Amino acid sequence: MAIFHFSAKVIGRSSGRSAVAAAAYRSGERLHDERIDRTHDFTNKAGVLHSEVMLPKGAPEAFADRATLWNAVEAAEKRKDAQLAREVEFALPRELTKKDNIKLAREFVKAEFIEKGMIADLNLHWDIGEDGKAKPHAHVMLTMREVTKDGFGAKVRDWNKTALIEQWRERWADRVNRALAERDIDARIDHRSLEAQGIALEPQDKIGPAASRIGGRGLEAERIEEHRAIAQRNGARIIANPSLALDAITHQQATFTKRDLAAFVHRHSEGNEQFDAAYNAVRGSTDLIALGKDGRGQDRFTSRAMIETEQRLHRAADAMAQRAKHSVNDVQRSAAYASAAKRGLVLSGEQKSAFEHVTNSKGLAVVVGYAGTGKSAMLGVAREAWESAGHNVRGAALSGIAAEGLENGSGIASRTIASLEHQWGKGCEQLTSRDVLIIDEAGMVGTRQMERVLSHAANAGAKAVLVGDQQQLQAIEAGAAFRAIHERHGGVEISEVRRQLSAWQQDATRQLATGRTGEAIRSYEERGMVHAADTREDARTTLIERWDQESQNCPGDSRIILTHTNDEVRELNQMARGRMREAGALGSDATIKTARGERQFASSDRIIFLRNERGLGVKNGTLATVAKASAQRMAVRTYDGREVVFDTKDYSHIDHGYAATIHKAQGMTVDRAHVLATPGMNSHSAYVAMSRHREGLALHYGRDDFADQSKLVRTLSRERGKDMAGDYKPEQAFAELRGITFGERVFEIVRQVPKRAKSIFGNFRPQARQLEPIPALANMQDDQRRAVERYARALGDIGTMQAQGLPVLPHQNDALEKAGKALEAIRPYAVADLAKALDRRPELIAEAVGGRSQEAMRVMSQEAAVRTDPALRSERFVSDWQGLSTARRQLEQQGDRTGAARVSAKLTELAKGLGRDPQVEGLLRGKTRELGIDPKPERSIANELTATLTRERTRAFDMGI
Repeated sequence: MAIFHFSAKVIGRSSGRSAVAAAAYRSGERLHDERIDRTHDFTNKAGVLHSEVMLPKGAPEAFADRATLWNAVEAAEKRKDAQLAREVEFALPRELTKKDNIKLAREFVKAEFIEKGMIADLNLHWDIGEDGKAKPHAHVMLTMREVTKDGFGAKVRDWNKTALIEQWRERWADRVNRALAERDIDARIDHRSLEAQGIALEPQDKIGPAASRIGGRGLEAERIEEHRAIAQRNGARIIANPSLALDAITHQQATFTKRDLAAFVHRHSEGNEQFDAAYNAVRGSTDLIALGKDGRGQDRFTSRAMIETEQRLHRAADAMAQRAKHSVNDVQRSAAYASAAKRGLVLSGEQKSAFEHVTNSKGLAVVVGYAGTGKSAMLGVAREAWESAGHNVRGAALSGIAAEGLENGSGIASRTIASLEHQWGKGCEQLTSRDVLIIDEAGMVGTRQMERVLSHAANAGAKAVLVGDQQQLQAIEAGAAFRAIHERHGGVEISEVRRQLSAWQQDATRQLATGRTGEAIRSYEERGMVHAADTREDARTTLIERWDQESQNCPGDSRIILTHTNDEVRELNQMARGRMREAGALGSDATIKTARGERQFASSDRIIFLRNERGLGVKNGTLATVAKASAQRMAVRTYDGREVVFDTKDYSHIDHGYAATIHKAQGMTVDRAHVLATPGMNSHSAYVAMSRHREGLALHYGRDDFADQSKLVRTLSRERGKDMAGDYKPEQAFAELRGITFGERVFEIVRQVPKRAKSIFGNFRPQARQLEPIPALANMQDDQRRAVERYARALGDIGTMQAQGLPVLPHQNDALEKAGKALEAIRPYAVADLAKALDRRPELIAEAVGGRSQEAMRVMSQEAAVRTDPALRSERFVSDWQGLSTARRQLEQQGDRTGAARVSAKLTELAKGLGRDPQVEGLLRGKTRELGIDPKPERSIANELTATLTRERTRAFDMGI
């Protein structure tokens, strides 16, 4: 991917260097140094892509000749320690073509150096590393004296200013990002995260312990010395401006520990003394915000800028959620349903609930869907409804392949978010109040980028629909914006998996989505789809053999090999292609120079596109099969059936596509997938890798990586979800979710408890169902038990005071609040789940106070399951509705009108609550007989229940009951 590297240094005689020699080496030419009468011949140097001398206005034309120029520079400098030239070196984005990189570098050099009066000797190198990847970069040698038609004059001291170098760095990053965005390429140089007020930390190569001990070994020693010099300069910048470190460390993580901070400062400082000064400067910064302890008891911190970003994000989301200007009426919805039915698409109950949710009038909608649940198909129906209502629908995603998947699955014109932001930056394609913006795979979008997009949408009055799954691959940048917005505003969930064809595999995908990775792996293992080998190398061999056999047995099926690292992908690609060649399945090889180096391609080869190209209609991650291949031209058929033809000189970002990284697979669907597990995987990557297939999956691993299957399960179950700074304020989380303060919510629960010895729900239980306990580490069980008992004791004390008509004392309120915080620190949402449990079964308060908290913890676990599982919520609704209806009828028969009215009010409240949970309402359409209603298709369950209640109350009144 594109990297940011930009450095500047002086070439001087004091270090024994020659400007002529340096120019000869960088250009790959043979130049004679007149000052020392020596020829420097580097004509055998490979990798020089472009070389030219660029002159400012008024410079002698003779200086366009490299030898003439640098010999004149040497002649103008008389001192033995003279500074001869400044060299600027910067990395070029490998995502761009060679032609585009030449243009990009020339434009930058012209704007920043030539127009300032310098002469620039520009040389672009396109080296290929041992890993086969291109390492393009540019060397620019700059003159340091003013130049006139007569030659060189005085040195220009302003060109030595540090601020000017920082300006060059920033402007180079801006140019690269603009070029990438214009070509719809996902990669970015995030210069902002390493800069503050125009000053940035310099990137540093990693120097291992062994290398750092090497002394006096030529270029290696020079590299180590340069590394230390950069570290020293970065340390000085951090001391002068500690926010630099905070901006950099929060680039990929919203919060951090003291250890994280110490590691960062150690990497960007030189020596103990500077480390201490830099570390203390950051710890003492007013921009460092302490958040409290995490679940492991570690102090966590963030930056003021990150908190402000999160606040802007929530303000934008809140503003959109409060608007109601994007209505779609029932006629338009029905027309969209009918149109989909004509195409053979019939939405499931969950998809219908999601459809109704996203097409409501509110300016913000959130859809959480497991992998393969048909989110895009639902959005395609919604698109028709929106368009018939006069709205313009646009799609966006972080990656190109995800944008392509959204467009193919829904018909919504889609592009990358970076490309969209680039157009907005130019004042083009601005959102309006008629726009509906769909953000797919929203869980991969970092907080900063999500804030920028939602703020733009909020300001424009547009509607935003966020679609994703927070359990899949996490955001590369800091934060978990999608999760935070979902928790704050709610949404609708789609859990009915449709991608996998067999029911047990659909269940396995749901298990992966809910963190039950071990159960999913066991399901596949029981059916012979998990394969262990002695070593990873043996696992690769077994995987390829199985892949090859499947290719022969089912040649028409689409398939992919997935693994975690690029190194493994290269190895597996070579092995897979070797099998294809041995079987005679490939045509004649054509050698093609790709962006990653020379590759052999032939007809029937599988390839993967590595860069978005709107003109070809391909994205980063698009898979295809080669129809014809030559050194100049390639014709392929993509997996979705499109013919694509291109010249390799215009588009060279391709590679063999038998295997791909798991990150490339997000949004991909194939018939069969083969997965090589490695230790770098976690629950998120396992979920994505093991849910791409429709029919078959094979999971392979080596015992040198995982001693046994239990170790495999532990590794692939590791939670690596990203956090938000706001996650460490549990007392505010519920206020944001419910729109009330923490104290107000607790008081509402407490106020109801002492008024009756038994909850009105006490006799009614949901259907028996095996529920999983709340995930918790073994050593946290005792802490959780004590926290539950402490919370129950505080709640009971308040209930006793209120039962006696006495005011609740301040210390009692404090005790309840502290107990809630302690419980929430152990497990998020624990307070809500326990409060619900105690509200339904108040007798558990006394049991927990007496040290018998097992039942309270069990019921709390049940409440957690109900909160997260729409099927359980629908069962709970039916049970409660039936129980309350029976109680109301009994009270009516006893002539207790007041009691019956209270129960009727609860039934009405229960029915209205369905409007906040459209997913449950969708599931209840299959339970209408149990609810005693027969709703019309166009009428919601909530409305039908409310109407039924009204009719029954009227009947009871007429009968004098």
